[in-house]
Amino acid sequence: MLSEKDLRQISERGISEEQVKNQLDQFEKGFPFLKLEAAAAIGKGIVSPAEEDRARYVADWKEYQAKGRKVVKFVPASGAASRMFKDLFAFLNGPKTTPETEFEQSFFSNIKKFAFHKALCNCCHQNNGKSLKEMIAAGEYKAVVANLLNPEGLNYGALPKGLLQFHQYEEGPRTPMEEHLVEAALYAASNGEANIHFTVSHDHLTLFEKMVEDKIGTYEKQFGIKFSVSFSEQKPSTDTIAVNPDNTPFRDDDGSIVFRPGGHGALIRNLNDIDADVIFIKNIDNVVPDRLKADTVLYKQLIAGILVDMQQRAFEYLQLLDSGVYAHDQLEEIIRFVQRELCCRRTDIKELEDADLVIYLRQKLNRPMRVCGVVKNVGEPGGGPFLTYNHDGTISLQILESSQIDKDDPESMKMFTEGTHFNPVDLVCATKDYKGRPFDLLKYVDPQTGFISSKSKNGRDLKALELPGLWNGAMSDWNTIFVEVPLSTFNPVKTVNDLLREYHQ
Repeated sequence: MLSEKDLRQISERGISEEQVKNQLDQFEKGFPFLKLEAAAAIGKGIVSPAEEDRARYVADWKEYQAKGRKVVKFVPASGAASRMFKDLFAFLNGPKTTPETEFEQSFFSNIKKFAFHKALCNCCHQNNGKSLKEMIAAGEYKAVVANLLNPEGLNYGALPKGLLQFHQYEEGPRTPMEEHLVEAALYAASNGEANIHFTVSHDHLTLFEKMVEDKIGTYEKQFGIKFSVSFSEQKPSTDTIAVNPDNTPFRDDDGSIVFRPGGHGALIRNLNDIDADVIFIKNIDNVVPDRLKADTVLYKQLIAGILVDMQQRAFEYLQLLDSGVYAHDQLEEIIRFVQRELCCRRTDIKELEDADLVIYLRQKLNRPMRVCGVVKNVGEPGGGPFLTYNHDGTISLQILESSQIDKDDPESMKMFTEGTHFNPVDLVCATKDYKGRPFDLLKYVDPQTGFISSKSKNGRDLKALELPGLWNGAMSDWNTIFVEVPLSTFNPVKTVNDLLREYHQ
């Protein structure tokens, strides 16, 4: 099936022949659904700390920062903003010349409220010789949208979300990238330095670098700290082969195999390259203006405090097991920690001899750890927190997407639809072991948690394979703790009109 030319093409991408054959095999076999034990809830896998505990955890985080540990804020930022403007693209390319849908009318009637209003008005003057207000009064709606989306204007239809003007301040508009710099200064700094890492597309790297160069001095002066900003791109070796409906390789007109990006799960390799004691992960579009940042900062400090507390306890237990000097009641204490605090349960644990029990406990304790903020389910899209069965027979906490759940199983669907919380990509991670060595994060991925989707190219149907998601299957074998955080910490921008919501004004 694979020719010598194919093998050369595969090798040039840094992909092995075995990987491609495994991917083709996955198309044939599909991926198994995960077996659910229950949806996580308060008191059943989700922690909701009392007020006095919240204060203690925040203090613990601040104490940890003062010790000079390296902290990094990791922001996936490679996505283009084109989906934000889907409705406006439809209007621009459609037959209508005036806004008719509720979305279109809301956009134009509130256009002064957008942070990019001034920049858009300048484009209208430059390209059409009129102000934005004059063009709307003249009914030149499509020309306004063209100035917003097209290359001769602001080019927002092709730029990444991170570089769009989201929020307006007295000193001018601010982009999501800048808001993340501010956040890093407020809760993720140590040693007088805030480290932030953006994963970006190759096409946008230069634009990001230029904006950092232009803006970083302002924020260093404002916060009295140094920023260290780094970038990485999704590796070509994480692309996956596309196939025809019959699962044979999908080929371009020149006969070459078509590869597609493997989804955000590919970023586990970028994360694996980060040298840090603690890593915050948050999506690029989940930011708010300064006046609303208090909850975000408080709860980031809270979940980080929980992380370092839980990590310290795990380290102490591992050192105790290393010593070989422990009583049975101490093993019982470790069991309670693993089962109750880390929510990793094994039904036959009482049947294990002490020697096997120590091996098991060491294995479960000596893993990467993450604390995930979860918010109450109000119908927004996002993965849900669940207790699921693992390949080794244990039950643990996982973040699942709907594609991982068997829609034909009424019991599983009931758990999914009645779940009380969902995950807004609000994570803080510890990726070094109790001896200070970095974990190889690729060893903790569950390869059976990818999924297959239907796409098209040049009018031809194809099937695409996405790798296990970054916070789903790519972190399947991590220790996971879920903590309830308020909905005020989750303010994503999925469409341009989301910027009109109160928490983006």
